[in-house]
Amino acid sequence: MDAEAQRSVSFRSNRRGERNNRSPYSKGRLPQDYPMKIVWKKGFIRLVLVVGILWMMLILIALLFHVWSCQSSVSFFSAICNKDSKVYTVLDTMGLIPKPQHRCPIPLANDPDKVVIPEGRTHDRFVKDLFFVMEDDQWNNRSQTAPLFGGQESWSQREKSFKLNSTMKVHCGFIRNSGAEMAPSDIKYVKKCRFVVASGIFDGYDVPHQPSNISLRSKKLFCFLMVLDEISLKFIKENVTIRDDGKGGKWVGIWRLVLLKHPPYDEPRRNGKIPKILLHRLFPQAQYSIWIDGKMELIVDPLLMLERYLWRGKHTFAIAQHKHHRSIYEEADANKRRKRYARPLIDLHMKIYRYEGMPSWRPGGKTISDVPEGAVIIREHTPMSNLFSCLWFNEVDLFTPRDQLSFGYVVYRLRDFFKFFMFPNCEYNSLFVLHPHTREHSSAVEWVKNLTELSGKGSGMKESRGGLGLWTPYPGKLDSVVLPPVARTSKAG
Repeated sequence: MDAEAQRSVSFRSNRRGERNNRSPYSKGRLPQDYPMKIVWKKGFIRLVLVVGILWMMLILIALLFHVWSCQSSVSFFSAICNKDSKVYTVLDTMGLIPKPQHRCPIPLANDPDKVVIPEGRTHDRFVKDLFFVMEDDQWNNRSQTAPLFGGQESWSQREKSFKLNSTMKVHCGFIRNSGAEMAPSDIKYVKKCRFVVASGIFDGYDVPHQPSNISLRSKKLFCFLMVLDEISLKFIKENVTIRDDGKGGKWVGIWRLVLLKHPPYDEPRRNGKIPKILLHRLFPQAQYSIWIDGKMELIVDPLLMLERYLWRGKHTFAIAQHKHHRSIYEEADANKRRKRYARPLIDLHMKIYRYEGMPSWRPGGKTISDVPEGAVIIREHTPMSNLFSCLWFNEVDLFTPRDQLSFGYVVYRLRDFFKFFMFPNCEYNSLFVLHPHTREHSSAVEWVKNLTELSGKGSGMKESRGGLGLWTPYPGKLDSVVLPPVARTSKAG
């Protein structure tokens, strides 16, 4: 047994020795292909790095080309910006199209208690004193049964209103005896309001939404005013608890309800433009105001908003840029597709602007965009800011109630004299929580496809107290006006 065990051990030792002798790495010897393997491995790593760098450069070049092509007048290249185009679809599939943020952080100050409020008022260089037309001459001549809220501005008066002087007198709604009257108790209350957060509800489309994240300082500083008509007040009474303060004031949470009696327009949307655009007329003692649409719940402290959007950059008017559209002709096309107003009347509105020289928006121009998101407006009520609001409202009164179509035109007519801050859309979406309307708005005029539908028996669909500029003979030849082509950049319109 001992002899057999020794032979087995000896055999295993010999086998182990043979394997060691056969090993290419024994006694420091390396295989002949070893250097090639090292070179191959290093080369592969370098190849991966080079491919990665080239891929990153390709993405960067594609993005730069995309930005350049959006500014190009060549139709093939500009198609890259059109989300419906095949070029855009291919690039989007490859992940080469940057996605815009829906919401982004707002660079707000940290503490509303430490915000320093500027002393005095901002002085305007061009307009020092602003006065308003208060009488409707045609009503005084008894050529109509009641005065119009907008005052029946003539084409020559409209043209004159865009020529700046140190002292100006313009139409700005609130013609005497034309409606939109406040109760004496509300007039008395708003006289003390220097800082205003305002909203509006008309025709019962919404209920008041309570703002959040409001500091104690802002609650003491700001008046929160909810402007509404009698239909909305009745609807709110049926659905929300209203508190009566015993002094004529009605409240829903932080909101003071301000009733506008005798709405001057047939169209509720047009009535809603009165507090939205003419806050300086409705609340003349206000120095600063923030407007938010009635369907919104404000979630940012208003004092921090004034600091961010006005005082930090020394602005007097701030509004967000539209998420999808930059040109008013784009916005008009979207309004027609979504049946926001009569299509032929929108076309007529745009033809007048085109005839008067309004260009299509181009990147690198004087404005970030010609189309705003009008649901949030932040203002200091200076003469120039008030003049812009008056002229903007006059366009809404004369033409369609779609105020986004008129904003860029008034900016264009005032040229560089009106300065404003157009902030990013992603910040705009971070200011509020959006709630759905209690019901959808619809009127017969929105479905009109041609002007013949508004004649004869269909004339009852026409507004009787607004948009009259669309039915007043225009002192220019519009037949030859061709609207610019529109690249539809968003399926959402």
